[in-house]
Amino acid sequence: MTNMPKVRLGLVAVSRDCFPIELSRKRQLRVAEECRKAGLAVVRIPTIVENETDALKALEEVRAKRVNALVLYLGNFGPEGPTTILAQKFDGPVMVAAAAEESGKDLVNGRGDAYCGMLNNSYNMGLRKLRPYVPEYPVGTPEEVAAMIAGFVPVARVLLGMSKLKIFSFGPRPQDFLACNAPIKPLYDLGVEVMENSELDLYDIF
Repeated sequence: MTNMPKVRLGLVAVSRDCFPIELSRKRQLRVAEECRKAGLAVVRIPTIVENETDALKALEEVRAKRVNALVLYLGNFGPEGPTTILAQKFDGPVMVAAAAEESGKDLVNGRGDAYCGMLNNSYNMGLRKLRPYVPEYPVGTPEEVAAMIAGFVPVARVLLGMSKLKIFSFGPRPQDFLACNAPIKPLYDLGVEVMENSELDLYDIF
């Protein structure tokens, strides 16, 4: 089937500013490389988000690259405020994943366990009434995160397709009698437009 949206993934890494930004940058590069090995086309966004200014700059880069589905990667904890601001301002499906500690050999400058940041980020997403895609086990190694991103692609494709959908239906209710209409709020929440026509509408048209 050719009438399907093409998912163009963007990968943005975030970093809490009291931890080394290079750790997030290196891990982002490794995730991008694992995606390449898996045959996933991912646009790596160069700006690492530490604050709101970074979030807005990353958003500009995302738009310039025509990204329509965004992966937010917590490379070292991650600032939940700027991360969720970026998610809120991005007009498309969003996934959140986080880095796991891999070796335990460099816990001063190289600690990468972002489980704590993932918890805080999830709470802040809830405060902003956002619903990002969160994998069942969202904390992992670069290889595992690449696998999570692969699982996000079909979800993003469905959401992108639904957001452009318009449903023409036929039933006993006239158009715009929303008080009598089928429960369509979940469809509206997905960006779907609904037009329900009754036999009277058809009689009026024809």
